[in-house]
Amino acid sequence: MKKHKWNGYLIAGVIITTIIVLWILIGRFYTPYPPTKMSAAKLQGPSLAHLFGTDKFGRDIFSRVMQGSGTTLFIAALTIVIGAGIGTIVGAMTGYFGGIVDEVLMRLNDALTAFPSILLALVIISILGPGKYNVIIALGIVFIPSYARMMRTAFASQREVNYIISARLMGASSPRILMMHMLPNTMHVLLPALTIGFNNAVLAEASMSFLGIGVTPPDVSMGYMLSEAQGMFRSAPWYALSVGGVIALLVFGISLIGEGMQKMNKEVD
Repeated sequence: MKKHKWNGYLIAGVIITTIIVLWILIGRFYTPYPPTKMSAAKLQGPSLAHLFGTDKFGRDIFSRVMQGSGTTLFIAALTIVIGAGIGTIVGAMTGYFGGIVDEVLMRLNDALTAFPSILLALVIISILGPGKYNVIIALGIVFIPSYARMMRTAFASQREVNYIISARLMGASSPRILMMHMLPNTMHVLLPALTIGFNNAVLAEASMSFLGIGVTPPDVSMGYMLSEAQGMFRSAPWYALSVGGVIALLVFGISLIGEGMQKMNKEVD
């Protein structure tokens, strides 16, 4: 059995992402200043006292980015859990059973893909209203079709291979075949797609909050802070650069992990 080799992309991605995630986790329990605390130190540039400077209300941007990036990470993670989770279930059922199951579920899937993703998310948000959990629901629904179609192809390609036929002849149930035999052998397709989906979720949340239809106070996210920073780019450019830099670094780290996984798959093939 050929062993996977960790490549430079994967190592660099894991290091960058781990540092950012640890920084975010620390922010859930400790920040240098209370993120919402106002002070007289308004629009101060980066310094030892305020690493990312302060905003027009004197709030420490470093502390706010620690808190906001945690919210964005939380939204992106749950979005992928919903989108990839339901999409994988739909894809597994349609790819394995085919027939009427495939016809019904994929027609529903096609109905979702008939709408542009951002438009569908906007419609859902307009119905549910803005807010952290409503953004998660909206983006989770939007992400289902792409994962369902991808995993349908992956499961369908495994349906008639020898080990699946042997499992059926030995009396293994369909749920057991799907979970114990087929799912592990489709993970090489799913895992890189999760990294792409995560990055898309981060950017989608940032876009929606930037437009004012996503996260709302008292919650704060990276997109919400970018929206705040837009109005003070000339007076406090460090605000937008700090928030945008953290988003770019997180997306870059996850992208490197996905690229590394794809290279590992090519080596195995």
